[in-house]
Amino acid sequence: MTNAALHAPDGATLRLPRPLRLASGATLEDLEIGYASFGRLDADRSNVVLVCHALTGDQFVGDRAGGEKPGWWSAVIGPGRPIDTDRYFVLCTNVLGGCSGSTGPASAGPSGGAHALDFPVITIADMVAAQAALLDALGIGRLLAVIGGSMGGMQALQWATSFGDRMDAVAAIASAARHTPQNIAFHEIGRQAVMADPDWRGGRYAEEGVRPAKGLAVARMTAHVTYLSESALNRKFGRALQDRAAIGYGFDADFQVESYLRHQGKRFVERFDANSYLYITRAMDYFDLAEAAGGRLADAFAGLTARAFIASFTSDWLYPTAESRAIVRALHAAGVEASFAEIESDKGHDAFLLDEPELHRLLAGFLSSTAERRGA
Repeated sequence: MTNAALHAPDGATLRLPRPLRLASGATLEDLEIGYASFGRLDADRSNVVLVCHALTGDQFVGDRAGGEKPGWWSAVIGPGRPIDTDRYFVLCTNVLGGCSGSTGPASAGPSGGAHALDFPVITIADMVAAQAALLDALGIGRLLAVIGGSMGGMQALQWATSFGDRMDAVAAIASAARHTPQNIAFHEIGRQAVMADPDWRGGRYAEEGVRPAKGLAVARMTAHVTYLSESALNRKFGRALQDRAAIGYGFDADFQVESYLRHQGKRFVERFDANSYLYITRAMDYFDLAEAAGGRLADAFAGLTARAFIASFTSDWLYPTAESRAIVRALHAAGVEASFAEIESDKGHDAFLLDEPELHRLLAGFLSSTAERRGA
């Protein structure tokens, strides 16, 4: 595939040439993967950085053509930014099971209607296998780095264990090597909210021309609270009232924080598929790198020659620093060159998406030193 065909800041979709065998034993035929790319690919294709998105993200990690639509990580990706697109070719895919160009439960099934719950359950490893198949189809053999935050960090770590020989570096930010019982519990609350909505219709809502909007909004509201910290909520809202001078003694949004969460839920419903939310959260719940290595995380990284950078935030209670430290200890035990930073921030889990100069400085330095070692 030519470099021109690879240039896709506004997104593209590619049908994989072969079926994909999933961890569940099911096989997906005619699999399509949506992706976007930013920057210029070197002649020897040695400057590719794969960025993996989080649960509700998509492939538009950088600014789209013309700059009118900023990407979800535009603070990090672009000309002169920490992941400098004047130097690196950045590629991001919509994950398998997603709803932004990649095959998922909203895609057409064999009968012509949406797969819905006939879509097979997927794992983080399946998402990564689909990404690797896409890279093969694009003619990209080796990656300079794989980088991700939150669920994107899980994908990056899965890359290190499944395809470590295809990469020079891995960076996992605000992430973990397994999903904890607390995180599984929050996801289950969200899934139950979706499935309790009368308009979910057993997952067949598309056929009946409805959407489980209320349930999905509640799921998003619940999850969004876990992305913030108490300090961030106090700083942003405190107990300030919303468009009123006194409490209303009712169940309207008296407080600004209530109005904010309702707004987040409404916006999310407009852009995300409810069944995709079920499938992707389930994939995260199943994620446990140590389990696949006999229960010892260090063994999952055995033989990895890529260097690693792991970062956490002091106020992140969803993926706390202890989870990142466990990854670093396992990497060191496996003989992997790994650096670690716990970054002071009161912004909670979402700090990796926000303006965090220390993270940006460390990430830029890690990537630049990796490129210098490789000669990219």
